[in-house]
Amino acid sequence: MNSSMPSLHAQLEPVAELLAGRRIAFLTGAGLSTDSGIPAYRGAGSAPRRTPMTVQTFLGSEDAQRRYWLGSHLGWRSFGAADPNPGHRAIAALESDARAVGVITQNVDGLHLAAGSARVVELHGTMRTVLCLRCGQAFSRDAVAAQIEHSNPWLDVPDEVLLAPDGDVRPESTAGFVLPICTVCRGPLKPDVVFFGEFIPADRFATAEALLRSGDALVVAGSSLVVNSGIRIIERARRRGLPIVIVNLEPTRADAWASVTIAASTSVVLPALQELLS
Repeated sequence: MNSSMPSLHAQLEPVAELLAGRRIAFLTGAGLSTDSGIPAYRGAGSAPRRTPMTVQTFLGSEDAQRRYWLGSHLGWRSFGAADPNPGHRAIAALESDARAVGVITQNVDGLHLAAGSARVVELHGTMRTVLCLRCGQAFSRDAVAAQIEHSNPWLDVPDEVLLAPDGDVRPESTAGFVLPICTVCRGPLKPDVVFFGEFIPADRFATAEALLRSGDALVVAGSSLVVNSGIRIIERARRRGLPIVIVNLEPTRADAWASVTIAASTSVVLPALQELLS
């Protein structure tokens, strides 16, 4: 569908008719947050591709942890300051109006919660929480950032950086960088996110399935569905015969299974759809 403003509502009217009277479950990906300044992994607005750090690499050496934590810290000021955009707010409004049952998100930026969504399943975790790998203590990301800056007073954090989708940048050198540690047991820290090579916790995916079961339709917003976690949600929606609407600038792995596909910005389509459904 063309996303030009004069005809947008007319184009979305059949979609609104399809979703009318149904409680919508949302599945969202990185493309939803690009208008908040966080790049996507693929397609328009994506960051330059690079080999991601796997959980095996992260756990395998302190050098890898230094690379990760320094790069992540350099990007945290920009990543943590991102604000919800109209797409996030439209989803929250639909939930507030009892037209949506909630959000299953592949994003780790916390912007659904910041927008006011109450029922959010963060499939891949959140960058706003850090866990100790030894004792399990949880810390806020801001507290860990303060510890990093205290331990590395020489560190110059730029105001503007070229973010990767998970909020990190590639540091030029890790020489002299002191790792953050757990202030309870002095164990190593890891952000509460699912790294490449890790599995989504079974109880978290079960919660996502329960959210999907409470809805009558699925709207995918800003995900190419390349990651298997998204495809697993799509498969469960297909088994139930739910209408599936996909809003994404690029083609997705599930386009052939969708009731409707809309190749347009989520920041434009979702507010318009929310208005039509209200």
